[in-house]
Amino acid sequence: MLLVVGCLLGLTVIGGVAVAQWPGGGHTSAVEPGNTVASPMEAQPPLPVKPSVSTSPNAPHVPASGPGTFTTARASGQTVGTAGPLRRYAVQVEDGVDVSAKDAALDVQKILADPRSWAAHGKGRFQLVADGADVVIKIATPKTTDKLCASNGDTGGELNCEVTGGVIVNLKRWVTGSPQYDGPPAEYRHLIINHEIGHMIGYHQHMACPGAGKLAPVMMQQIKGLNGCKSNAWPYTSDGTFISGPSVP
Repeated sequence: MLLVVGCLLGLTVIGGVAVAQWPGGGHTSAVEPGNTVASPMEAQPPLPVKPSVSTSPNAPHVPASGPGTFTTARASGQTVGTAGPLRRYAVQVEDGVDVSAKDAALDVQKILADPRSWAAHGKGRFQLVADGADVVIKIATPKTTDKLCASNGDTGGELNCEVTGGVIVNLKRWVTGSPQYDGPPAEYRHLIINHEIGHMIGYHQHMACPGAGKLAPVMMQQIKGLNGCKSNAWPYTSDGTFISGPSVP
């Protein structure tokens, strides 16, 4: 996995590459006006970067590059989870793209609060904040993603990665999903966040498909192929069973 996003604070880059510091200094430039919210992917041979991507007439436009500055969601929420270290996270979206920082932050918070996610099973506590974050989740255009992830490996305009202090999500993956994933792009976002957070909390190694017809582990690099497994975006089933598979060196 790259979930090149590998562990949110942990930090192993998806695809098994060493974690790097935020390139170029600081988190961002602009801030989205006050909104309050209640309550990397793996390294693989680089794929060509297209000038832009759009999945349907109603889908957000995905520019190939952006200014490299980000808007922080002015949103906060209650802590989810009852055990493990507290990680305060902020969500930022690159300026000039057709994705709202507030909406992205709400998406991430819903993912982390889901009963099938890490927090519900004692793997950590998470709180959305606008200031004072321990972890920053950046959603960036393909070329900006490549720059921010450069120390971790070649993301090829296609993948995500994890860096020290945060996660870089490729806007293309956030908007269009993955051709390997049997589900809508909005559901694939669950896999991106759960995979990368998984790296952060200590699941440094990727997993392989446990057998034909079984659910793919969230720590499997599903963008590289399912190998007979069924695509899956959650670390746990609805009955609380951890979805595991053989470790990949």
